[in-house]
Amino acid sequence: MKEKILVTRPSMPPLDDYIAMIGPLWESAWLTNMGKMHEEFQRQLEDYLVVPEVSLMVNGHMSLEMTLQVLQLEGEVITTPYTFASTTHAIVRNGLTPVFCDVNPDNYTIDVTKIEELITEKTSAIVPVHIYGQLCDVNAIYEIAKKHNLKVVYDACHAFGERIDHSMICGEMVETLPLRREDVGENTIGVGNFGDASIFSFHATKVFHTLEGGAATFSDHRIGERLYRLKNFGIMSEIDVDGVGANAKMNEFQAAMGLCNLKYIDAEIGKRKQRIDRYREQLEHVKGLQLLPVQKGVHSNYAYFPVVFHEDFSKSRDEVYQLLRQENIFTRKYFYPLTSAFRCYNGLYDPADTPVARYVSEHVLVLPLYADLSLDVIDQICHIILENN
Repeated sequence: MKEKILVTRPSMPPLDDYIAMIGPLWESAWLTNMGKMHEEFQRQLEDYLVVPEVSLMVNGHMSLEMTLQVLQLEGEVITTPYTFASTTHAIVRNGLTPVFCDVNPDNYTIDVTKIEELITEKTSAIVPVHIYGQLCDVNAIYEIAKKHNLKVVYDACHAFGERIDHSMICGEMVETLPLRREDVGENTIGVGNFGDASIFSFHATKVFHTLEGGAATFSDHRIGERLYRLKNFGIMSEIDVDGVGANAKMNEFQAAMGLCNLKYIDAEIGKRKQRIDRYREQLEHVKGLQLLPVQKGVHSNYAYFPVVFHEDFSKSRDEVYQLLRQENIFTRKYFYPLTSAFRCYNGLYDPADTPVARYVSEHVLVLPLYADLSLDVIDQICHIILENN
């Protein structure tokens, strides 16, 4: 194949849309520091995600790092090693100790049956990760956190725009959710409502992007006030700096891209579904291949298409990776290695302690997926995988 096919490619709004959106910035010369674009994007994002409050950030990592900081956590945080580096690094950079819980073998989210055995007197929070658009067991996590008085911050960077049916949520938790009055009649709940906060990434590789960017969603207004301080140097007014902060503000160009992309996000997700359906038609019932399940009651964003290549398939994960690469098709071993196996944490953790996560990381391959990916290319990818099987 002459054209290089990457594992992902950003969805771009019409160029004229973006030019029209950023035109006023040349008149106002207000390029950052929570300008009009920032405020409007924040408002529209709260509506789209159906959440009480949003704090926009320069990227998803700073959203997580600063949210953990404002919760004033100490000691240990239970999380999963089957995630992007950012999740673990944000915990460590807050002076906290990650305690790694294994994942379940069906959809690779945190195994809720193994969380409680990891809780000690030092545990202060759980940081579960919604993976590939697959949602964690939010009901079980709610019960565990309530029982042990733990904070919960969801890494929802793969779950932008997803919703779950009311019927899938335990009644007691529904009563605690900060649903806005105008949303009470809805039959679904935005994923950003769970836990004390949820973190989203708007990196260019994600389903929805703002070039680079991120956000935290939450219901406790005090979290928003503290995040504002942290992301703006602690500055509260022209002469009042009441805390030590950093610079993690989203600028106006990022916000403008977000406003443009929000107009097309539902159509883009629809296109992604078509591509995943094409993959499933050819790979779903092949012995030795494991695809993600279709989660009951979850309105997916079709973020990624990972395939686990078990030993009884005719080719290994690495062999398929190389075969596709020879055809200029670039997949990704995502997530490999586990964050617990990173060289920077050498000697601190043993990946063998999370055997399911280790196995999946050594056998998973994420195939190309984006809204404009040709269906013919998908057919070619499937042919290469299945050839001589």
